[in-house]
Amino acid sequence: MPLALLALAVGAFGIGTTEFVMMGLLPDVADDLHISIPSAGHLVSAYALGVVIGAPLLAAVTARMSRRTVLIGLMVLFVVGNALSAFAPDHHWLLAARFLSGLPHGAFFGVGAVVATTMVAPERKARSVSLMFLGLTVANIAGVPAATLMGQHLGWRATFLGVSAIGVAAIASLALLIPHDHAHASTTGLRGELAALRSLPVWLALGTTVAGFGALFAAYSYITPMLTDSAGYAETSVTLLLALFGVGATAGNLLGGRLADHAMRGTLFGGLASLVVVLGLFPLLMEARWSAALGVALLGTAAFVTGSPLQLMVMEKAAAAPSLASSANQAAFNLANAGGAWIGGLALAAGFGATSPATAGAVLAVLGLAVAGTAYVVDRRRAAPQGGRERLVAGHVPQQSEALHS
Repeated sequence: MPLALLALAVGAFGIGTTEFVMMGLLPDVADDLHISIPSAGHLVSAYALGVVIGAPLLAAVTARMSRRTVLIGLMVLFVVGNALSAFAPDHHWLLAARFLSGLPHGAFFGVGAVVATTMVAPERKARSVSLMFLGLTVANIAGVPAATLMGQHLGWRATFLGVSAIGVAAIASLALLIPHDHAHASTTGLRGELAALRSLPVWLALGTTVAGFGALFAAYSYITPMLTDSAGYAETSVTLLLALFGVGATAGNLLGGRLADHAMRGTLFGGLASLVVVLGLFPLLMEARWSAALGVALLGTAAFVTGSPLQLMVMEKAAAAPSLASSANQAAFNLANAGGAWIGGLALAAGFGATSPATAGAVLAVLGLAVAGTAYVVDRRRAAPQGGRERLVAGHVPQQSEALHS
C-alpha cells in the first residue's frame, strides 16, 4: 500500500478527534461559557450541520481542481475552524466555529477516498479506503480520550489548539506524500457532477448508509446509560469501554476493506446482517459486565465492516462524479448520526427501557438490509438487457433467427 495513504489517515485522525471529543467536553464548555448542557449540545449539532452542508457543496465547487490541492485546502479550513474554536469569546462564536470546522469533514473523506483508490490496483480499492478510515477509528481509541483528558486538565480551548496542530501535521503529510500525478479530478464540471447523482442506484446506496449507520447511532448515542443502568458499570469505566468500541471499529474497518475487495456486496450484506444480530442481542448482552464489554466491541466491528463497501459502492454507482458521490456518502453518514440518535431517543422517551435504543437500531439495520436488497435487484434488472445486447454482439444469434436464415 502506498505511503501516501498515511497522509490521508493523519487527516482522518484529526477529523475523527474533533468530531467526537465535544461529547466529553460538554460540561467543561458549559461551565466556562455559562450556558446549560442542552445549549452546549447544540455545538455537536452545529458540527454535524457543517458536515451535511459542506460535503456535497465543497466537492461540487472544487470538481475541476487538483484533488491534491483540494485535500490540502480542506485541511487548512479544518485548522482555521478549530483554531477559531479555541479562541471563541462566547457561545455564539463557538457555534459558528464548530460549523466551520465541520464543513471540510465530508469533502475530505469523499475526495480522499477517490485519491486512495487511484493509487492502488483495482483489487485493492476497498482496502485502500479502509486504511484511510483507519485514522477515524483509531481516533476513537487514542485521539478522543487523550483530547478529553487534555481538555479536563488544561481547559477545553487547549484541546482545539491540539487538534489544530494535528491538522497542521496532516497538511505537511499531504504536501509531502500525495503525488501530483494522482491528483487530477474529472473535467465534467458542476453540471456533470450533479447529473451523475440522479441515478437510482446512487440514492439506494446512500439510503443504505443512512439506515445502516443510523442503526449504529441509535444504540451508540445511548451506550453510557445502557452500560451504567443495565450492565452496572460505574461512569468512570465508560471511557475505557468506549475505547473498546474503537478497537472493534478498527478491526471491523480493516476486515471489511479486505473482504470487500473479494466480494463487495456480500461483505455489505454480511455486515448489515451481523449488525442486526448484535443489536438484537444487546438486551441480553447488557445483563452482565463481561458480555456488555463484548457487545460494545462487537457493535463497533459489525457496524464498520460496512464502511468501505458502502463508500466504494457509492463511488462506483456515480463513476462520472466519484468525488461528489463519495462526499455525499459522508453527508449521509452524518444524517444517520442525527437520525439514529433521534430514533433511539424516541424509544427511551416512550419508556421501553435502557436497552430499547439498541432494539430500535436492530429495526433500522433490517431496513438497511431491505434497501441494500432493493439495490441488488435494481442492478440485476439493469444488467440483464445489457447482457442480452452483449451476447448478440458476440454472435450468439437466437435459434429462431438461425432457422430463418437456413
